[in-house]
Amino acid sequence: MQIKLVDLERQYLRYKDEIDRSIQNTISATNFIQGPEVRAFESELSKFINIPFCISCGNGTDALQIALMACELQENAEIIIPAFSYVAPLEAAALLKLKPVLIDSDPTSFNLDSEKIQSLITSQTKAIIPVHLFGQACNMEPIKKLSEKAGIKIIEDNAQSFGSEHNLNHKKIKTGSVGEISTTSFFPSKVLGCFGDGGAIFTSDNNLAQKIKMIANHGQAQKYQHEIIGVNSRLDTLQAAVLSVKLKYLTEDISKRQKAAEFYNEKLVGIEEIVTPVISSGTTHVFHQYTLRIKKKRNDLKKFLEENGIPSMIYYPVPLHLQKAYSYLGYKKGDFPVAEQLSEEVLSLPMHPDLNTEELSYIANKLLAFFKA
Repeated sequence: MQIKLVDLERQYLRYKDEIDRSIQNTISATNFIQGPEVRAFESELSKFINIPFCISCGNGTDALQIALMACELQENAEIIIPAFSYVAPLEAAALLKLKPVLIDSDPTSFNLDSEKIQSLITSQTKAIIPVHLFGQACNMEPIKKLSEKAGIKIIEDNAQSFGSEHNLNHKKIKTGSVGEISTTSFFPSKVLGCFGDGGAIFTSDNNLAQKIKMIANHGQAQKYQHEIIGVNSRLDTLQAAVLSVKLKYLTEDISKRQKAAEFYNEKLVGIEEIVTPVISSGTTHVFHQYTLRIKKKRNDLKKFLEENGIPSMIYYPVPLHLQKAYSYLGYKKGDFPVAEQLSEEVLSLPMHPDLNTEELSYIANKLLAFFKA
């Protein structure tokens, strides 16, 4: 049996008629840039996440950079960023000549350890970027309280957890609706993914929203009138047309991911070498990734799975403080022990809405066979 890590073909075939029709309508109208489908999709996203302003852009990394630009932070302003994460938040901060301050992770959720934030806050701390990893929210209540107390901005990186929920002040809210700004990505493999690149930025602040719109469009509100320094970052109309169709099925697709995760959990619970994903209290996990911690022989297991037609991925094999590009920050091995341990133990199994029982059973049985051998 040959299994895909993410099966975009099967997903497309489920929506094929709607997507093809939507794409053809866009092609026929020839409004490829900033067509009406873009504004319609932004409105749909705002309603889904319950945030009044949504500005789409070229990709999730652009979204983070534009968000930071909109905050008008001074050079060398300190930004707290998790050491165990994809590089995008760190990359955006470094490009803008801000000073990244890395923070270690919680070993159960993989997200940043909120208990370590207070010790990192200085008079130069201006923002924190909680990255909601693998499908569930960071512990946002203490982050919100600390940010209000210290007067620092929250920019949520919601690229991997769009559609998830968590509690804040005893109220269930969508992930990405706590900070001054939140961002997401529509990379094809995401829970809500397009047929290319795409991203979006959310805020409840009208002034910030107008500034973000200008930055994403060369710093202009009116054509050829450039009021501020901006970039060129737009979601093209074809991608918006595709995403509008897929958004209608997002809740259903998330439910299918959760059922696949439940199947994995039930089958793998007895293997002492494996730690299955822990769902934090008060959160809803959308399982962008189904990520295990493998206590022994992680790399051997990965090779064994590949030999049996099962792809897997290591997100992330090198924590950010050990990446060559960011050695100038002065961190060294041992500074973030949890992040380093996670990089040595994590392994993500195939996860998508179209996994069937036969495939899930095959994957689980191969894991069982490896550890019983």
